[in-house]
Amino acid sequence: MKGNKDVVKLWFQKADEDELNIKSILKHKDGTPSVACFLAQQMAEKYLKGFLIFIKNDLIKIHDLVKLEELISEYFPDIKTIHMEISMLGVFYIETRYPGDFPEFSWLEAEEAYKSAKIIKKFILEKIK
Repeated sequence: MKGNKDVVKLWFQKADEDELNIKSILKHKDGTPSVACFLAQQMAEKYLKGFLIFIKNDLIKIHDLVKLEELISEYFPDIKTIHMEISMLGVFYIETRYPGDFPEFSWLEAEEAYKSAKIIKKFILEKIK
């Protein structure tokens, strides 16, 4: 691994914790779809940030997934192939955090959010092999 591999590994481990919780919520319905959507956004954000640390050895403290995508695209332009997944997950950061400001998301939307997060994870892990 390029960059600070221990830090990159920690970011990916935290993302995997989010994924573990998403799986439980989706399987057992022991939470809400909105939380699963938020965790999918968080999973993707942590993979994207870990990837940026891998590339630049620098942490970017932003939560905008599309902006993270833009920063990565300077080095890996083909990240644009997963733009739809990245932009779709972006809405779950703010909209799931503040009561009254967001709609309740459905289980179908939670499943789709998780699928998008897994696509982002796969893309990144393939790049750092």
